[in-house]
Amino acid sequence: MTPIIKLLRASEWLQFQADGVFAGSPDDLRDGFIHLSTPGQAPGTLAKWFAAEAGVVALTVDADALAADLKWEESRGGQLFPHLYRPLRLDEVVAVKPA
Repeated sequence: MTPIIKLLRASEWLQFQADGVFAGSPDDLRDGFIHLSTPGQAPGTLAKWFAAEAGVVALTVDADALAADLKWEESRGGQLFPHLYRPLRLDEVVAVKPA
C-alpha cells in the first residue's frame, strides 16, 4: 500500500460520511480534481491551507487502489502531488485521524 492523505474540514468529513462519496472541496471543484498529499507533504498542506481551521481530519487512502484515476503532477515547490480525477468513495478510506 502506498498511503496518500486527504485533509478535510470537520464539516466536509461529516458530509462525506453521510453521502459515502466526496466530490471535492470548493478548491478541488474549482481545479477539476481532488487535491491529495503524500504523508511527507501533508504537514505543509495543513499549514498552508488549513492553519485557521479547527477539527481538520487526515484521511489515509491507498494510492495503489486509485491508480487509474490518480495523476502525480507538479505543484507547490516543484513537488509531485497526487491528484484524483474522480470522486473519492468512503470505502477507499483506510484510516482517519485528527490532522
